[in-house]
Amino acid sequence: MRALRYLLLAGLLGAAVTAQAAPVTYKMDPGHTDVLFSWNHFGFSNPTANLGLGEGTIVFDEKNPSASSVNVTLPLANLDTHVTKLDEHLKKPDFFDADKYPTITFKSTSVQAVGGNKFKVTGDLTVHGVTKPVVLDATLNKSGEHPMMKVQTVGFDATATLKRSDFGMGAYVPNVSDEIQVRITTEASVPKADAAK
Repeated sequence: MRALRYLLLAGLLGAAVTAQAAPVTYKMDPGHTDVLFSWNHFGFSNPTANLGLGEGTIVFDEKNPSASSVNVTLPLANLDTHVTKLDEHLKKPDFFDADKYPTITFKSTSVQAVGGNKFKVTGDLTVHGVTKPVVLDATLNKSGEHPMMKVQTVGFDATATLKRSDFGMGAYVPNVSDEIQVRITTEASVPKADAAK
C-alpha cells in the first residue's frame, strides 16, 4: 500500500512539473502592438507605416523555446502612414492591392533560442498573395504578471529586413527602396478566462 501511495505521489508531482513547463498561450494586445515598416524614398526620406494588429497569438515556453510559436493576422484596413493619400496609394494594385489581398499573415515554423533573451523566429509571411519564409530577430523584453491586469504577460520586440519585390510589389524600385525595414513591439497576455482556470 505504501508503494502505491509513493507511486501516486510521484505521478502527481510529475504532472505538476509537466504543467509548469507546458507552453503558455498569450493573446497579443492591439493597443500595445506596433508593426512598423519603413523604406527609403528617392534617397530623401525614410517614411514609416504602421500595420497595427488584427489578431495575434504567441505560444511561449520559457523552458523549451522550440515549443513556442507565433500566429498573426494584420488587416490592411489598419495601415496608417499618417498621410491619408499615401495610405490610399499603398492599398492600390501597384503596392498591396488591399481589395484583392486584404490581410497579411505570419505563421511561425520554428523558434530558436540564441542566447540570453534573444530568439530567431522563422515563419511563413504572406503578403500580396505570396508566401515566403522570413526570420525575425526577437528579444524578450519582460515576462511576468502585468501590474494592472494581474495576468501573466510577455513583451517582445522583433526586427527583420525584407525585399518587397519578393512579394510581387516591386513598383518604383530602385527610386523607392526594395529593401523594407520591419520593427515590431508587442505585449501579449494570458486571456483572463484562461488565467482564472
